[in-house]
Amino acid sequence: MVLPIVVYGDPVLRKKCVDIDKDYPNLGQLIKDMYETMYEANGVGLAAPQINKAIRLFVIDASPFAEVDEDEEPEFTAEEMKQMDGFKKTFINAQILEETGEEWKFSEGCLSIPKIREDVLRKPKLTIEYFDENFKKHTETYDGVIARVIQHEYDHIEGVLFTDKINPFKRKLISGKLTDISKGKYRADYKTRVFQPKK
Repeated sequence: MVLPIVVYGDPVLRKKCVDIDKDYPNLGQLIKDMYETMYEANGVGLAAPQINKAIRLFVIDASPFAEVDEDEEPEFTAEEMKQMDGFKKTFINAQILEETGEEWKFSEGCLSIPKIREDVLRKPKLTIEYFDENFKKHTETYDGVIARVIQHEYDHIEGVLFTDKINPFKRKLISGKLTDISKGKYRADYKTRVFQPKK
């Protein structure tokens, strides 16, 4: 089932999410719905707070990054594209153990912040501990674009958005657009939900 994606301005996007266990209600269905929602919105990652659940869960499928039209200049190296092709994982109760290397810039966007993209600096390598959908524990190291997608989704479960990481001048320039999004003045090609404070 395709779920509405919560947009900028909703307090759930600012919550530090909580761990879950394998008895979390309808977890299998929730994960399935998250993938379906992400694909419908043409995303490569989706975190639980983006569908209004403050739990430490996110899903990633980086395969679209590996697809290039014949007449397009590839954005990534052949090695990076190989790494991303077929990279599909579910991360539960993730903890980043270490981030290393010299920060690099990449233009990021977010399904919860429609139509805005900005350069974000992140470290190129990380080691992460997480459980998969079968609650099997993994400790893995990633680098490059895969690491970046993980860092972006991980930020969501920490209550952090990519706009928090851009330089203050750029943030000031887009502040009006962010306010508009929080008021529902935006267009998205997928199902979204604007926060309505209780009266």
